[in-house]
Amino acid sequence: MTATAEQGGSGAAGPVLRTRGLTKRFPGVLALDDVDFDLSHGEVHALVGENGAGKSTLIKVLTGVYAPDGGEVRYLGEAARFDTPLRAQQAGISTIYQEVNLIPLLSVARNLFLGREPRRFGLIDFARMHREAAGILRDYGVEVDVTRPLQGLSMGARQMVALARAVVADARVVIMDEPTSSLEPREVETLFTVIGGLRERGITVVYVSHRLDELYRICDRVTVLRDGRVVHTGELAGLERLRLISLMLGREAEQVERQGATTFGGPHERRAGEPVLVAEELDDRHRLHGVSLAIRPGEVLGLGGLLGSGRTETARAIAGAAALRSGRITVAGVPLRRRSTGAAIAAGISMLPEDRKSEGIIPELSVRENIALAAMPRLSRFGLVSERRIDRVVDVFVERLRIKSAGTRQKVAELSGGNQQKVLLARWLALNPRVLLLDEPTRGIDVGAKAEVQRLVDELATEGLGVLLISSDLEELIEGADRVVVLKDGSVVGELSGDEVSEGALMRAIADADADTADADADRGGRGDAGGAAAEGAGGPGGPEEHEGGADRAGPRAGAAAGDTTPGREGAR
Repeated sequence: MTATAEQGGSGAAGPVLRTRGLTKRFPGVLALDDVDFDLSHGEVHALVGENGAGKSTLIKVLTGVYAPDGGEVRYLGEAARFDTPLRAQQAGISTIYQEVNLIPLLSVARNLFLGREPRRFGLIDFARMHREAAGILRDYGVEVDVTRPLQGLSMGARQMVALARAVVADARVVIMDEPTSSLEPREVETLFTVIGGLRERGITVVYVSHRLDELYRICDRVTVLRDGRVVHTGELAGLERLRLISLMLGREAEQVERQGATTFGGPHERRAGEPVLVAEELDDRHRLHGVSLAIRPGEVLGLGGLLGSGRTETARAIAGAAALRSGRITVAGVPLRRRSTGAAIAAGISMLPEDRKSEGIIPELSVRENIALAAMPRLSRFGLVSERRIDRVVDVFVERLRIKSAGTRQKVAELSGGNQQKVLLARWLALNPRVLLLDEPTRGIDVGAKAEVQRLVDELATEGLGVLLISSDLEELIEGADRVVVLKDGSVVGELSGDEVSEGALMRAIADADADTADADADRGGRGDAGGAAAEGAGGPGGPEEHEGGADRAGPRAGAAAGDTTPGREGAR
């Protein structure tokens, strides 16, 4: 560490952390431009802005990932510069990233204490570590076997482990990057309780989120970044929400108000004829139980339900990324006979995964290479890749999706989260799919990038693509989907269409399913579970499946879709 500020410094006098004139450049991009940023002891400070505004770059400079090109950082009253994230953490600055930065194959306890394991006679004291880990996580509402690998936990539980790890590291500043993006409502409440406790202990929290309700509930002050510059810092309570959004976007409040909650244009005209995708009785024994759905060309079908309801598992099963015990998948009338991602892609199914960092982008490759990756076999002849064809395809999608970068040769890891998401979309759209599965497509991206993705979904549906939309943002799901299939514990518990598609109806469907489950559990408790063994042994249609037929798909989609006679939602948007 080249920082001169060590923990235990200057008490509560003055800011805990301050930057003056902070500057950071990348090739062709000025990511931070003369940034002044102050953090007070014990405050919860919101850091907001569009993707590409400089939020991630500022965090990475403060935590030793990047070295600044100019300006000064002062921590605990003294000049500081951290040459690695470990040095920053040792000094008392901990970060919880949106994509959980832990080690999946290690146990929960090892992840919690990594680098700080309790020892006895020079060896790790596993009994003590397991005992303390269980106690710490219990305070965060996480009751798990801490000896099991982290990869067995849900994304929400992993996020809570990351939070606990950051807080127990004797932190003075905790930076939280979209901390609720993978949490259930109950876990969000636990997180807010923890943040309140940190504030009472004088620990400063930097809270990065695009969820305005959360910001106004827990944050004291806000700093708004736009194009690498600070455009506003002040108390959050006195700042109107519309004004905050206009500061982030750089547009007048009246213009923002006219746009509404999302940029979805309205019901899509589904094309007549057979569905482009039919999934029947999908069952994997553990997480999916007889899930069926159908999507017509030009339709956006939403999957509704709480975290853990089986939405992601359904999409992964359709995309060939998860094994099924039984079930049938048909694409444009042709059965998919072999269950694999390759077979699904060949049939015309593409999926945008929820976790873009671990399942999507390849950070060390360029924007160009990431976009062309899946389409490479189609862009080569006799094993030879055509660089000209690659450039032509990449340029088309960079322009259409408005991907902001210093050039297509720039590493995708250097892009903002929203632009990384656009790169992934471009990768799959380059395959000219029939069906696009979108799992949390706007998770963790700013309002501007979110609007662009939502407009793109509308365009794709208009061009005849079948879209499956999974979103934890109820407004996005309600306004973006023509129909919504509601899941609970891996089963379909309802379907909403037309004017039925509303936030209240969706919540009622989930609540009714919970009540039915409680009644069924009570009945089983009275009768016993005599039928369980028979049900467990019952089989379904089996055998490997593969896509039949080699009919070429139509070329680029264009024009408005022809509607069928199914009524759409009128005036709902």
